[in-house]
Amino acid sequence: MTSQIDISNIEYFVIIGYLVLIAVVGIVFKKFSSDTDDYFKSGSKGSWWLVGSSAFMSAFSAWTFTGAAGVAFESGFSVMIIFLGNAFGFFLNFLFLGPWLRQMRVTTFPEAISKRFGEKTRMFYALYEVPIRILYSAMALYGLGIFCSAVFGYNIFQVILACGIIVLFYSATGGRWAVMATDFLQGLILVPLTILIAWLCINKLGGIGNMFAEIEAQGLSEKFKMVNSATLFGGAYTWGWASAMVTKGFLVFNSMYAGPRYFSVKDGREARKAALLASGLFLLGGLIWFLPPITARLLFAEDVMALGISKPAEAAYAIASIKLLPTGLIGLIVVAILTASMSTMDTGLNTNVAILIKDIYPKIAQRLKWTLKSETELLKYGRLYTWFMGVFILLLALYMAQAKGKGIFEIMLDVGALLMTPIQIPLMWGLFIRRTPSWAALLSISLSLTVSFMAFMNVPLSTFGFSPDATWTFQAKFFGVFIAGSLGFLLSIPFAPAKDSAHRIMVDEFITTMKTPIDFDAEVGPANDLAQLKVIGVFGAVIAAFIASMLFIPNSIDGRFTIAALALIIGAVSGFMIRASKSPI
Repeated sequence: MTSQIDISNIEYFVIIGYLVLIAVVGIVFKKFSSDTDDYFKSGSKGSWWLVGSSAFMSAFSAWTFTGAAGVAFESGFSVMIIFLGNAFGFFLNFLFLGPWLRQMRVTTFPEAISKRFGEKTRMFYALYEVPIRILYSAMALYGLGIFCSAVFGYNIFQVILACGIIVLFYSATGGRWAVMATDFLQGLILVPLTILIAWLCINKLGGIGNMFAEIEAQGLSEKFKMVNSATLFGGAYTWGWASAMVTKGFLVFNSMYAGPRYFSVKDGREARKAALLASGLFLLGGLIWFLPPITARLLFAEDVMALGISKPAEAAYAIASIKLLPTGLIGLIVVAILTASMSTMDTGLNTNVAILIKDIYPKIAQRLKWTLKSETELLKYGRLYTWFMGVFILLLALYMAQAKGKGIFEIMLDVGALLMTPIQIPLMWGLFIRRTPSWAALLSISLSLTVSFMAFMNVPLSTFGFSPDATWTFQAKFFGVFIAGSLGFLLSIPFAPAKDSAHRIMVDEFITTMKTPIDFDAEVGPANDLAQLKVIGVFGAVIAAFIASMLFIPNSIDGRFTIAALALIIGAVSGFMIRASKSPI
């Protein structure tokens, strides 16, 4: 058994160079933020391509290349369902919900909740959301630690600390602008690089046909079905599991909870474009991200299982990358996967601090009769609280690193089903059903959290009339919570106040506002599209040049071709952006 995969000093140079670059991004974008609206939602001036790429990058983390890769290593194509579900969710945003979310005209989603359900529900969400986002960000950082410790042989605690501090620096310095810019640059590397890795895997296997032939030859055809029998994998990856994942994808991306993804975009039309971009990228990811771990299972299984970590399968993507990529690009795939987690953490940080400043602080100040701080002071405190919040995330990720048994994939699914689903249910129904009382969301959450508690305590399902051998599978947890929460919301309808009541008038005004297109010039002001193109295009050109310099590293002809292809793709996109910035769009 070994706990380390040796990589060259060149790879470490690549990793350090990129981390320095994204730290500089935070410094450069600091000048874009003059008030809290700029810091928390980029003044609602974000271009569709910037917001769409950020929405895509923040919707997954290192667990995609660790936990989800482990699933693909063990069960093949089942993991595709997760990403295709995400693509479906974003596509529905494109069809209608993206514009609605932007047109709510708020800075935080609890602010939107106050306009739909009232102040008491708003405060519940604000206080509930902060620790939950800390937990999710910590899970992303923990997943990153798993990957990097497997690749480097470094202590997982040191990895978590080093990467967390980098995220904190650029998030605190540049705010939402820096978050979106780094997300775009991360995607600019990750998307073409993972396409190249998928191509190298298929080439190594001798084509798609040979891949399926090898799966059959190794006796994996039954296990590698997209939808499996309930007798395999403890009941996971069945039709019930697939249905739960698709429904979860719909819920996550099609409720008020998804609003922050679009608060930064210019208007509803641009929100629609951003959603379509994210949907297309997830569709692509769903088709290619499972290939490296499957290749690792077919060709490098011994190398994967030889790793001395609790869940060796979660290093499958890393092993395939290291086996197939040329010198130099191994460090870059580490960077790409590392920054996938950073995009989840930085978005969580920015959203959390926005809730603290915009939702929680005003209520505390009002209760204690404090004088509200000026915008300049709030901006300063926003940066300070970003650091403070980040410390909590680091500490929680370090605690998770001590956990044994469950992998990050299972932890992520459990938290999503038991803690996140309950608060998303009423935020979905509330967009379509107006006639409810102000406490509808709280009743929905109470019933769904009751089911969550029973699942957490592993209350026997036979208690509720199920067969004695029934267990709390993921799909049982999700659908139990979803049905209870939906029932609670719908049961409140008969208690809705009269149509001319203050509450119903408030709800009608909210829905009307949400469906009213934005007049960008009148409501926001001058755009800075060209500045976005220029600054981010220059950073992209620097990355392309950096990758092109790897052509001087000793490599095979195929390796040099791979490096050149990646540099040309990133350079072409960056060059187009710089050229477009010189003339009106």
